[in-house]
Amino acid sequence: LRVQLGPLITGGSSNGGGSALVEMGLTVAMATVTGPLPCLRRSDELPDQAVLDVSVQQAPFAPSGDRRVTSNNDRRLMELGLLIKRALEATILLELYPKSRIQVSVIILADDGGRLCTAINAASMACVDAGIPMKDLLCACSAGYAGEGTTLVDLNRREESSYGGQPAVNLPCAMLPQRGTIVLSQCEARLPDIDSLQRVLDAAMEGCRAVFEILQAAIRERAFSLLGVRAGEGNVTS
Repeated sequence: LRVQLGPLITGGSSNGGGSALVEMGLTVAMATVTGPLPCLRRSDELPDQAVLDVSVQQAPFAPSGDRRVTSNNDRRLMELGLLIKRALEATILLELYPKSRIQVSVIILADDGGRLCTAINAASMACVDAGIPMKDLLCACSAGYAGEGTTLVDLNRREESSYGGQPAVNLPCAMLPQRGTIVLSQCEARLPDIDSLQRVLDAAMEGCRAVFEILQAAIRERAFSLLGVRAGEGNVTS
């Protein structure tokens, strides 16, 4: 897992913004956050909180071994954006910005499996870089069940594929690690029993905690670099 916190936004914005690039294995996602911004229409405003807009795009060269052109209106990308939005809404303090909106844009640059978790981590870090108030640092990791008691963490595309004629078990999980709260969990495969589900979920949560340590270290490194700039000991490109 590699993390780069801004600046990745081209062109300045008077409304502030943040960006982050996250690599989990061979899957890469870049996220940018701008806001709070005024809503485009008064009918879009909420009187007691901000509106969170999440858009997901995928580069044509992103899928490994697949060069099909993916439309930005692709149903899978729209579903991905909805899941990211639900996870972010659980941690962002939207009530601090009534009658406004926060724009989150995610681009999948490489897809070797686990793009949902990579995108969530990138969006979470971009929110941190933008200075958006959050209850906790949102972290995501996937886990799977390969049979015979073998549990996998941070699945790639091959591990997400079916094996032995049976659909592979893939459980993406997003949580607030310091609160121990799961905000997103999705599994479409059938598990043999409840104990298997608990093992996979525990493995995913443990993966989220490991991701949290890496993201936290990246935030500290970014903070130290900015403090160094303030003290005249370096420079940050903007």
